[in-house]
Amino acid sequence: MESLVDRDQAGTRFSLLLIGLFAAIAVLLASVGLYGVLASLVRQRTAEIGVRMALGADPAGIFQLIVGQGLQLSLVGIALGLLAAFGLTRAMTSMLVGVRPIDPLTFAGMALLFLLIAAIASWLPARRAASLDPSTALREE
Repeated sequence: MESLVDRDQAGTRFSLLLIGLFAAIAVLLASVGLYGVLASLVRQRTAEIGVRMALGADPAGIFQLIVGQGLQLSLVGIALGLLAAFGLTRAMTSMLVGVRPIDPLTFAGMALLFLLIAAIASWLPARRAASLDPSTALREE
C-alpha cells in the first residue's frame, strides 16, 4: 500500500521539488541583482560621497545613508511583490494543498527573508562607501 501511495504522489513531489528549486534560484538572482544595483548606485555617487566626507560627514552617516536608501528601494519592491502575490493567489488556488491561498505566515516570512537579503546586499556597498578616502573619490571624476 505504501508503494502505491508513493507512486501516486511522485508527480506532486517532483513538482514541489522543481518549484522549490526555482524559488531558490529566484532568491539568488534577486540577491545578486539587488547587490548589483546598489553597488552601481554607490559607484555613480562616488564624487558626491567624497564631497560629503570632505565637508565633514562621518563614515557612519554615509553608511546609514546608503543602507537606508537600499532598504527604501527594497521596501517598495517588497510592497509591490506582496500586492502582486495577493492578486495571483486566485490563479494558484488549485495548486495549493493544505494551505490557504492567503497565508499570513508565509507572506510575512518571505517579506522578512527579502528584507534580510536587502540589508545584506546594502551592507556591502555601504561599507565600501563609508571607507572611501575623500581626496581619492574627488579625483576620480
